[in-house]
Amino acid sequence: MTTPNAPNESTRQLKEKVTHIRTLPVALRWIPGAVTVVLMAMTLDYLFNLGWLRFVTGLETQFYYAVVALLLPLVYLLWPAAPSLQHRPIPWYDYALSLATLVVGGYFVYHAESILERGWAFAAPDTAIMASYAWWLLIVEAARRAGGWPIAVIVAAFSLYPLVADIVPGPIQAFPSTLEETAMYHTMSTESIMGVPLQAFAGLVIGFLVFGVVLQKSGGGKFFIDLAFSLLGHVRGGPAKVSIFSSGLMGSMSGSVISNVLTTGVLSIPAMRRIGMGRSFSGGVEACASTGGVLMPPVMGATAFVMAMFLDVPYSAVALAAIIPSILYFLGLFIQIDAYAARHDIKGLPAVELPSLVQTLKQGWYFIFVFALLVWMLLVMQREAVAPFYATALLLVLNQFSRRNRWGWREIGEALSSAAKLFAELIAILAGVGMLVGALSMTGLSGTIANDFIHIAGGSVPLLLIMGALTSFVLGIGMTVTAAYIFLAVALAPALIQGGGLDPMAVHMFILYWGMLSFITPPVALGAFAAATVAGARPMATGLQAMRLGSVIYFIPFLFVLNPALIMQGEPLQIGLVFVQALIGIVLFASAMQGYLIGVGRLGIGAVSETVTRGLVLVAGLLFALPGGGMVPLSQLELFAFALAALVPAVLLARWSQHLARPRSATLTPPIDS
Repeated sequence: MTTPNAPNESTRQLKEKVTHIRTLPVALRWIPGAVTVVLMAMTLDYLFNLGWLRFVTGLETQFYYAVVALLLPLVYLLWPAAPSLQHRPIPWYDYALSLATLVVGGYFVYHAESILERGWAFAAPDTAIMASYAWWLLIVEAARRAGGWPIAVIVAAFSLYPLVADIVPGPIQAFPSTLEETAMYHTMSTESIMGVPLQAFAGLVIGFLVFGVVLQKSGGGKFFIDLAFSLLGHVRGGPAKVSIFSSGLMGSMSGSVISNVLTTGVLSIPAMRRIGMGRSFSGGVEACASTGGVLMPPVMGATAFVMAMFLDVPYSAVALAAIIPSILYFLGLFIQIDAYAARHDIKGLPAVELPSLVQTLKQGWYFIFVFALLVWMLLVMQREAVAPFYATALLLVLNQFSRRNRWGWREIGEALSSAAKLFAELIAILAGVGMLVGALSMTGLSGTIANDFIHIAGGSVPLLLIMGALTSFVLGIGMTVTAAYIFLAVALAPALIQGGGLDPMAVHMFILYWGMLSFITPPVALGAFAAATVAGARPMATGLQAMRLGSVIYFIPFLFVLNPALIMQGEPLQIGLVFVQALIGIVLFASAMQGYLIGVGRLGIGAVSETVTRGLVLVAGLLFALPGGGMVPLSQLELFAFALAALVPAVLLARWSQHLARPRSATLTPPIDS
């Protein structure tokens, strides 16, 4: 048997409910697909230097302008001015704003050569200045619609910052600029809207987003879910473990937490409910798995590509650095689920209800082959800009030989439309965040703010790390992860690298991880709230469950900052030893969170015994995982000794309490929440 197909209509409705995207009138539904086709043609011409569309790809900046001018008008058609207007007809002013965005964007595309050669970023004609004012306002409003009020307010405030830079207090005081100078710099320099975020999108992200959409629409998502069910569906807590496996793969393809939840969650959450797991627990598992999927190589979403641009390293270096941290995160989640299922005696699904492994591989072997090609081109050939296009082309060819997944015109249209929505959302946010970076660059603050952070922290590296973690988390609540990362990569990362002498890759990964925490941490917890919608659970309860299940992610970033061997920086032997050490620590930590340790059983029976035992195992796990030396005042040997000193009594106490309770023990059942 096979798992049921995800209900397309209900999934589409869930996505609309979460993202507030409206359905276009029938007469306009061709527009997103057409935009994707034009964007693909421009991108291929630019990356492969074909020379067919030199009137828009002849200059690098002209191509960037063309990308924004093409995609930004879609935001005004797809996202209403307010969520309450989602199901109403598109008002006249949205058509006007969309057209205005296209016209103003076209102006910059047409004059791209003059902007570059005549230095319009510093002295432009009056018409260009007026166009800059309009572009500025249109981008802020587009960012508000696609990313929400918090990101719009932050972008607007920072984009205006150069005007008042000389009157703001102490550490953030800088050189001021006039309104005209600010507008010209934002729109016509390569440091603001056309800066690193947009360059990463145009040069790297487009291809990977297309690959993810094609893989999903061609049945790749269904294949990986079936594969996960056939491998893990029968073991204890099977559907929850399936969620980890399938969401890890899907998130690696889509790069979006919300899309991941709404794609795999419609299958995994009902299956978790069937075996007796509560609504909020099921939603929490899916939220954590989907969040981790975005941190899983080889495709980690837009933020990782922007990170590669900031660090000036190949994307493959970022993907390699992310391997061990993502394994540790998923291991911690897997152990918690296994411990929960063992403690509450939750079985898997009957084997007869699960898809056949042989049949699944027979029907979808080519998805694994295409995925392997992508990884080969990324890590071995280091062709990250063009790798996803080759992989997508091969997938489209192989898919047409599959009777089950072969595309018709309807599937082509859906894929093109889905891709356009992803592009439009991301371009609005990245163009807006570019102005944030541009404001710091224009005022010179990006070069001095690092010293200010170091001064505030008194030169203390641990305090700088805590400041960085809290700032990343708070910004992640109000902004997208990409936006929060970009701001901190400019403002905070240099302080951690220069002031703390920390590894640059580790610092940037640290910021990324702490920015991701907002997806599973109340009061925002967007990933958990999306999963709660699928599970029919209370959002806050689901967020708290996700926070507990994903608890290892709160300290994994500190581990690889303290010891960069965990991000593949060091000798192979050192990397291996540190990895094993961290594995042991994560297993103990996750087991303590659920009160069950493999090979030992329940960690205490009775309030006092359980509290003490779980506390000792938790401490042992942290001590095992913590790298000794450096900022840690204890050596590795001393940490091991203290860890064993906590673990051995905990195991003995657990065994003793089990022995005392055996005559009257009863199987616990999991709480079924509504």
